[in-house]
Amino acid sequence: MSEPLQPKLRPVSSMPLVYGRERGLLLSDPLKLTDQAVFIPETFVPILSLMDGTRNLAALRAGFELRTGVPISESTIQQILSELDVALLLDNEHFHQTLTLALEQFRQAPYRPLIMAGKSYPADPEQLRAKLQAYFDCLPPQAGDVPSPSEIKGLICPHIDFDRGGSVYARVWGRVAPILERVELVVLLGTDHIAGGGRLTLTRQHYATPWGVLPTAEDVVDQLVGALGEEAVLRDELHHRGEHSIEAAVVWLHYLLGDRRCELVPILCGSFQPFIAGGIQPHDDENLSVAVDILRQAIASRSTLVVAAADLAHVGPAFGDPVPLGLHERGMLRAHDEQLMASICVGDAEATFEQIRQEGDRRRVCGLPPIYLSLSLLGGTKGYPVGYMQCPADNSGTSVVSICGVVFA
Repeated sequence: MSEPLQPKLRPVSSMPLVYGRERGLLLSDPLKLTDQAVFIPETFVPILSLMDGTRNLAALRAGFELRTGVPISESTIQQILSELDVALLLDNEHFHQTLTLALEQFRQAPYRPLIMAGKSYPADPEQLRAKLQAYFDCLPPQAGDVPSPSEIKGLICPHIDFDRGGSVYARVWGRVAPILERVELVVLLGTDHIAGGGRLTLTRQHYATPWGVLPTAEDVVDQLVGALGEEAVLRDELHHRGEHSIEAAVVWLHYLLGDRRCELVPILCGSFQPFIAGGIQPHDDENLSVAVDILRQAIASRSTLVVAAADLAHVGPAFGDPVPLGLHERGMLRAHDEQLMASICVGDAEATFEQIRQEGDRRRVCGLPPIYLSLSLLGGTKGYPVGYMQCPADNSGTSVVSICGVVFA
């Protein structure tokens, strides 16, 4: 054990699991610094909430037994702590040393490594090219109220895997393909699935695809870092290594760019749950306001496309809901999504946030932060929906992730 006196549990990933005949939680590191995971039997799960850095072993034991009425030995607690330490799940010296080394290696690498290649899409560039082109080839003729491609300033695309969301990706990226020959800068806002507090996380690393590397606009990143401070926007930089949302969009962008290059401003956007639960609004957050002002200046100085890599709702038993989705529930979900998309297409960031806040984000719209910030940057620009799907999220078809495609002009 690195620091056994007053152990503190880090924010971790957890999932219910039945191991043998025993129910419990499987805990793992959301940063993927290690492949180790820890199974905590259901009986001992309450001790996790006591590991807040204020209790020694004796206090942990007393607190657990007082809350549960179940006896536990200090040796059992020591064993749990030892397993948590090995899996880097404690906020201690062992974890921070490993994190510092991983961050140094990430920053020294020539580019951000691909994490979806060979999993969500082919790693081979020719196979990937054929896969994406097949989605475009299957699209029906364009119809509906859509702007001229030359007027497009931004878009919302999914960040779900291509096998489930490929047709919506193709619908929205197909609309903007004609303007990419003149785009110099892409501000790419992606969901950060493990950060909270509306935190914006930057990186100076370039983003790779199977076709090569698209460079990051380090001058824009430096302006943001200078205004907001390294602690505010680079503390969680390693999130870029394991987060798939921006990578998904970069692949489609690079495919359509071909041999052309443009610069990226890749920004991961943390959860808005504190804004939804509390009294403060996103527009009251000083860091978000400063970031929007700086990005608007960058947009004004060069031909820019603003991209929100954002999924919509996550509903059903796979996400903790008690009721499986049937036809009625799917219809209700679509109605709610269409109301949200209507606010988005008006270009009103505040109305979009308020709609989700009023319902307590019960549909778990993980794309809210990048969508809100995109709308803020685009300043009331009208949106045009070009695609919508409800993608299966479990084997029984009773849970879904909803996605949309929108272009702004």
